[in-house]
Amino acid sequence: TDAARNLIGLRGSPSFSGVKPVAEALDRADRGGALNTRELLTIADLLTAARRAKEYFNDEAAEKTAIDHLFLSLHGNRFLEEKIKRAIPDEDTIADAASTELADIRRHMRAAQAKSRQILQKIISSSYGKILQETIITQRDGRFVVPVKAEHKGDLPGLVHDISSTGATLFVEPMGVVQANNEYIELQAKEQKEIDRILYELSASVGSYAEAISRSYEVLVELDLYFAKSRLADKMK
Repeated sequence: TDAARNLIGLRGSPSFSGVKPVAEALDRADRGGALNTRELLTIADLLTAARRAKEYFNDEAAEKTAIDHLFLSLHGNRFLEEKIKRAIPDEDTIADAASTELADIRRHMRAAQAKSRQILQKIISSSYGKILQETIITQRDGRFVVPVKAEHKGDLPGLVHDISSTGATLFVEPMGVVQANNEYIELQAKEQKEIDRILYELSASVGSYAEAISRSYEVLVELDLYFAKSRLADKMK
């Protein structure tokens, strides 16, 4: 506690934010299982905390202390830390930069979407516009459709995917966009398969460093306790 208090006097208090339990995730990764985005980000945050604690500590700039060995036993892994954060910017997102294959799939998805919208826009702007409930493009079950007035059922050749609660509107996928929509659905399946592969690959990387990451977690928790005790000691005089 004295050592932590002296370090605070010299360099300020270190931050241990982002340190959360990772034992369960590490165990699963070590056994070859896949982690989800939240678990991978938690591990990346832990690696960031370990790296920053290492940077905070400089064993050449001050006298030896009773907690030097803890700082020295921390294992940073900037490569893995940045690899995870580059691939997963937040819990709900896998970035295009996660793999060239994913970026390529998403580029084709955008093209398929644009093609569907272009065809539907022509339909909306044509004589079919008068049979639509609204001149908008919407989605049902991941497929682009237009809202057709129920009394004009059959006037626009296509597949009916849904009916409004009042029964006044049919959501129709015109035959002209079926192929583009099919392509988009196929690409969505490819996208999910590539996302699963990326998560599995990142999990395998975590698993290969599981022991070092686990040790860093234990050390950070211990250091956090000592620095918390030193701050409490000051408050209590």
